[in-house]
Amino acid sequence: MFIDTFGSEVFNDEMMEKYLSKDTFKKLEDIRKEGAPMDQQIAEEVAAGMMKWAIEKGATHYTHWFQPMTGITAEKHESFLDMDKDGKPILEFSPKALIKGEADASSFPSGGMRATFEGRGYTVWDPTSYAFIRDKTLCIPTAFCSYTGAVLDKKTPLLRSMAVLNRQSLRILKLLGSDARYVYPTVGCEQEYFLINKEDYALRQDLNLTGRTLFGAMTPKGQILENHYYGSLRPRVKAYMEELNEELWALGIYSKTEHNEVAPCQHEMAPLFGRANVAADQNQMVMDIMQKTALKHDFVCLLHEKPFKGINGSGKHNNWALSTDTGVNLLKPGKEPEKNLSFLLFLAATIKAVDDYQDLLRISCATASNDNRLGGDEAPPAIISIFLGTDLEECVDSIISGKEVGSSKSHYSHLAENMPEFKTDKTDRNRTSPFAFTGNRFEFRMPGSSVNVSCANFMLNTIVADALGSFADELENANDFESAAFALVKRELEAHKRIIFNGNGYGDEWVVEAEKRGLLNIPSTPEAYSHYDDEKNIALLERNGVLCREEIISRKLIGLNEYVKVVNIEAKTMIQMSDKEFIPAILEYSNELAKGIVKKEKLAPISTRVEKQILSDIEENLGKLYDNKTELETLLKNEPSDPLIAGDYLYKNVIPVMNRLREAVDTLEGLVGKDYWPIPDYTDILFYT
Repeated sequence: MFIDTFGSEVFNDEMMEKYLSKDTFKKLEDIRKEGAPMDQQIAEEVAAGMMKWAIEKGATHYTHWFQPMTGITAEKHESFLDMDKDGKPILEFSPKALIKGEADASSFPSGGMRATFEGRGYTVWDPTSYAFIRDKTLCIPTAFCSYTGAVLDKKTPLLRSMAVLNRQSLRILKLLGSDARYVYPTVGCEQEYFLINKEDYALRQDLNLTGRTLFGAMTPKGQILENHYYGSLRPRVKAYMEELNEELWALGIYSKTEHNEVAPCQHEMAPLFGRANVAADQNQMVMDIMQKTALKHDFVCLLHEKPFKGINGSGKHNNWALSTDTGVNLLKPGKEPEKNLSFLLFLAATIKAVDDYQDLLRISCATASNDNRLGGDEAPPAIISIFLGTDLEECVDSIISGKEVGSSKSHYSHLAENMPEFKTDKTDRNRTSPFAFTGNRFEFRMPGSSVNVSCANFMLNTIVADALGSFADELENANDFESAAFALVKRELEAHKRIIFNGNGYGDEWVVEAEKRGLLNIPSTPEAYSHYDDEKNIALLERNGVLCREEIISRKLIGLNEYVKVVNIEAKTMIQMSDKEFIPAILEYSNELAKGIVKKEKLAPISTRVEKQILSDIEENLGKLYDNKTELETLLKNEPSDPLIAGDYLYKNVIPVMNRLREAVDTLEGLVGKDYWPIPDYTDILFYT
């Protein structure tokens, strides 16, 4: 049975108890669960036990598995094989090898924190996340820093943010009389993705180089019929999902839900909740395994946020909540939320945090690919707002006004006589909201499908921790805690009511309304990153010990550099495909059409009006193709070298021309015979059997 193999490739609690002493296991458990300081002395026993377990599982190598600023994972494999003093082979894995590894810090994005001639960087064991085995390699989750100790990875800020969130949450809970020893954020990452045929992928240079289709006219069917969502799975897709689940379960990943998404070829996998750092690690594994498993089934798994124009893009809905070691969900309203002071304090802190730091949450999801997704086809807009639902918003309004909230009744539905009655949820879902309350957690819908969720979660943890800290500073000095706490909740909800919006985030009227409320509307990645090093943001991250000024500036440069590189790759791919594929194919077809016109007119006085009109339309759009391609080449030659300027230049000047070039090519796709068109079209790709 599959449950018997669950976690079989993980050095989890069960394996630790088997391979480690009780004392060492307890120390590791305290580190993992309560944030106890690391005891260096346990490393020797852990290294020995971990190696013994890994070798018995067939592993031959180990690697420090880390998450540099590239957004994907990195690993350098070392074998357990070593040489003794007599030159004979032995198996060895030292405590030093467990704790610290070395990586070339200058070869990863550093935002200027490492010069190209300064190579040394360190990977450092993260004992809060389980080691695991993949492809006969023991993978040890680690953090990554430079020789000077500067943070160069996605994981470290997340771990730091969890520590400060725990500390500030406990201050509030202590005032409430709770006996909780620690608080931790939980995260569940709903992962959307596309599966397409490997053979179609191989014939599309844009998919190969950029992960998305830079050209492609919309197929007549698209997702108009809405019959793919939750539809019956194709047998090949079902076989893929079965193998994917087996691999994920063996790695201790609670892959729970799978289904077809709205767009054709689009699917979703959702796991159960886990600690934020473990959930982030596991989501990185999920994406890697998804892509590698797809190849075994002659698929390619696309994780790009918008691989196809005109249909849904893919997100990674980040379900975030706060839990205590006593099993309490701090974001669970209870039957009378207006009287649940603990819930109200944590709710008010979250609302305040999101309102005060809209820019940081937008930055946490800012990529060139996500810019293509936000604002349409079931993706939230670029304007940050909070959806609370009718009942909870009524509760907030009653607290602000001082009027008693109406009694909240449970709702039941009965569809037919022979069917059971069922209880409905307190609130509906709002698919257009970037940050929606869904009963006992917030669903941050803005992150894109390909991103490392560590960034979104360290931002979220930090801003909420900061708000809780300010609450604790005030309430710890109060004479009457309960009265002061309710007064604080009322004040903060009233001050930040503008961020609460339960309506349609796609409507044009919301853009106008959001501006009236003073909310930020940041449509592009360059504009978002321009706020990263605002003094208020530097002050926030520094006072909470998550990032220092230099690290913040480096991340701004890394983000802008990535944006510039991605847009350049896309623009140059469009130019190359135009020159080498589209123009030759279009000219061949138009020449054949012209020859046919001449031949037809010579043979008989038959009308060639249709052929001439098609040829005229082709020539008109071919001219647009060529002119926009040429303009694009000129714009790229004149691109500023400074990424702080180049990003905005590309967004305002280059991307509009890319869009016009695409429009011309997509129009030509409808005019040129299919046998002449050089690449698979959307119908070929999306509606395979």
